[in-house]
This record gives sequence, C-alpha cells and structure tokens, in this order.
Amino acid sequence: MSDQTNYIYKTIVADMSEGLMVIGFDGVITHLNVAATNILNKTSDELIGKKFAKCFFGLEENDQFNQAIIDAIYDKTQSHKNFVQYFDGKEHKQLNLTTSFLHNNGEKVGIVVVLNDISELVELRDAVKAMERIKKLNIQLAIRNKLLNTTFGRYLSDDIVKELLDTPGGLKLGGKKRSITVVMSDLRGFTQLSESLEPTKLIDMLNHYLTIMGEIISEYKGTIIEFLGDGILIIFGAPLEEKEHALNAVCAAIKMQIAMKEVNDWNKKKGYPILKMGIGINTGNTIVGNIGSEKHTRYGVIGKHVNLCGRIESYTVGGQILISPSTKSQIKEPLEIVNQFDVLPKGVNTPVTLFDIKGIGGNRNLHINSDEISVEPIPKIKIEYYEIKDKHVCLTPYNGCIVAASETNAIIETEIELLPFANLEISGKPSVFCKVMNKRPEGYFVTFTTDPTKLLAKALKKQKNK
Repeated sequence: MSDQTNYIYKTIVADMSEGLMVIGFDGVITHLNVAATNILNKTSDELIGKKFAKCFFGLEENDQFNQAIIDAIYDKTQSHKNFVQYFDGKEHKQLNLTTSFLHNNGEKVGIVVVLNDISELVELRDAVKAMERIKKLNIQLAIRNKLLNTTFGRYLSDDIVKELLDTPGGLKLGGKKRSITVVMSDLRGFTQLSESLEPTKLIDMLNHYLTIMGEIISEYKGTIIEFLGDGILIIFGAPLEEKEHALNAVCAAIKMQIAMKEVNDWNKKKGYPILKMGIGINTGNTIVGNIGSEKHTRYGVIGKHVNLCGRIESYTVGGQILISPSTKSQIKEPLEIVNQFDVLPKGVNTPVTLFDIKGIGGNRNLHINSDEISVEPIPKIKIEYYEIKDKHVCLTPYNGCIVAASETNAIIETEIELLPFANLEISGKPSVFCKVMNKRPEGYFVTFTTDPTKLLAKALKKQKNK
C-alpha cells in the first residue's frame, strides 16, 4: 500500500472525525461509526439493524435532516449534498450531509451518509472563511466517499464491510490464520447446459439460483467469498468469529439443497432446465484476509483446507452433501449420515473418510426429502465412453452397455475396471456425463451429471411398450 493510500486510509477509519452511516434501500441502518453516534447523540444499539424512519421520525426540528435522507434513498440517480438542521435531544446542530451510493457487484444497494457537524462554522462571523473551510471539507469528503465506495464494491458480505469500517488496518494487504469452515457448491452439468441455453435465459436462471442461495448463506452467518460461475465459495467463522461455524455451514448446506425444489419449481414455470447441486464442506485452520496487490485487492481465503474442500466437492453428485471428518467432529447435533467412504484426493497422503449427509437433528432439525434411488432393467444400449481424469477427457475410447436405468442413474457393463468416483463421458449427440458411484454384481452403478433423456429415450420407450 502506498504512503498516499496509507494516509487516506488513516483519515477515513483510524482518525475519522466525520460521522459515517450506511443505510440500505429498504431503509435499514446497517453500519455506524463512533463519530456518527456522537453527532447524532444515539448509540449503535439504538440504530443498527433498525429502520431509519423508526429511529428519527417524530421531532419536527429534524424534518430537514429526515427529508434529506429519504430523498437520497429514493433518488437513485445522483448523490446529494445538504446543509440541514438537526436536534439531538439536547442541542441544535447544523450538519453538512453528503450521500453517495453503496455498490455490490456494480449494483446500487444502499447509501453511504457522511455527517459533519459544522455548527461552529455557521456561527463564525467571517462568512468567507467559513465557506472556504466548508469547501475543503467537501473535497475531503468526496475523496473519502470515493475510497469507501471502491472498498465496498470489492466485497459481497456486510460483515466484511463492517470489519473494514471498525478495524484499524482493515484495508491493508495480509491476513490471519483462523479456524473456519469452508463450503463449495457447484451445479452439475452446467457447462454443457450453458452451451444449449440462450445467454439471457441462462443469466436469468443463474441469478435466481444465486439469489436464493445467497439469502440462505446470509441467514446462517456465512460470507460469500466468490461466485465461480455456477459455483459458490463460502466461509463460516470469518471475518466475524463464530464458535458454531461448522454447525452453521452444515445447516446452510442442507437448507440450500432443500431450496433447490423452489429453484426448480421456478425453472419449470419459466421453461428452464432442472438444476442439481453438489456441496463439499471442510473445517480447519485457514488464512483469511486481503489478498492481491495494491491496485487489485479482494477479501479471500487460502490454505490446504480450502483445496481439500474443493476436492471433496468434486466427489459429489447432484443433491449430495459431503463433509470431512474435521467438520463432523465439531458438530454435537445428530447427523443423518446415509453413507461414508474413503477417498484419496490429489495432494493428500492418507485416505480421507467422507460422510454423505441428508439432515441434522436436535434444535436445528433440517432434513432433505430425497426419493429412493432405483433403476429398472432396460433393453441394452451399446455405448462408447471415455474416462475423464483431472478435468481432461482421455483419448482412448471404451465400449460398454447400459443394462438398467432411471432418469438419474444407470448400471453400465464395461470392458475395463472402473474406480469409484471416476467421471465418464458417454459419446452421443449430445454427449452425456456421469460419475461412477460403486460396483454391483450386474455392473457399475453411475449417477448422471447431465441430462440422459436422449441417450435413454429409445430403450425406455421400448420398455414402456412391452
């Protein structure tokens, strides 16, 4: 960080004399600094999390102040600057009030209000000096507002924004090690789906899905670090410490899978395809903080436990939640575990036991309603398939047959030995992707990760006509 940026930062946070208040477009006050509480003569507990109107309406002396804030909330076309009167219950004050917009991924989501008590300036007899001083204040406020909005625009979590405002050094590069729980989710077959759906429809569907998932993550105190296309990287336990971060992460994951019914009901009404999501969860000591360069910085998370979480997620199929032993060990509530198995992820020296969970008991009491997985014998479908290793399709084709199937699963006879969790591409128009789950006497049980309708259509039709 340059000396100039360091200086600007100190004037914003460490030594900020101006009051700062953040208000969402729903009228709820989300952030407040110490200077603002002093100017307004109200405590943080009286304001944060409450509607602005409820906190300030009622005193006729504050009509100017209230109107200025309301105008800023409803007029989303421009920033506002006002000189208003304010009565704090004891004293009448003259405030210089400047508002600008709070952005989230380029979208305006609220306003940033900067307050400066200029009562002494108003009382100055020398009007020229007073105006010069006010002009300088406005320049300083403009610089601070610009930097604050730039900072807010980097992040997706209100908790991160609050930590930046409240913590000296919050904008500095660097991080700290903390025990957290990492969650990664991903939509199955989304890459192939994106090639067949119109861009506007694809974005509409994806935005609806991410909006619902984001609300659940926020409900359980999670912080979204990044949207990875159709995937989401989430942490629990940072930036704000939370003892039950593993429990909250698991509950959020279960609630996310439950919410997929709502997502897909909406998709059906819009004529969009059905989506399926896999989730991996891992807990451990991880470095969190500001990562990047002086020009390009983001709040991020790095470490082996993040990498392991990504590996765990890669083993999942649609509708599945897999958690690591370290996550399971921190949860006291009874877990509904439907399966467990050992894997040897890339970069890990010893096997890791993964737990496939469908619910949690105790006070949380969340459960995924899933249908029994079954397949029915069908007329054999000859297939040509390729193995996928490290996200690369191997060039050697193999022959096999599908001998039983459902809309989501199948049993395949093959000419080679297949390992559990192997990913396969079955040739066709379009190609169909699946993951090997286990070996059975009649063949390999696989779960489709893309739509197999066209592949199975003829055989299922023949079976139906018998």
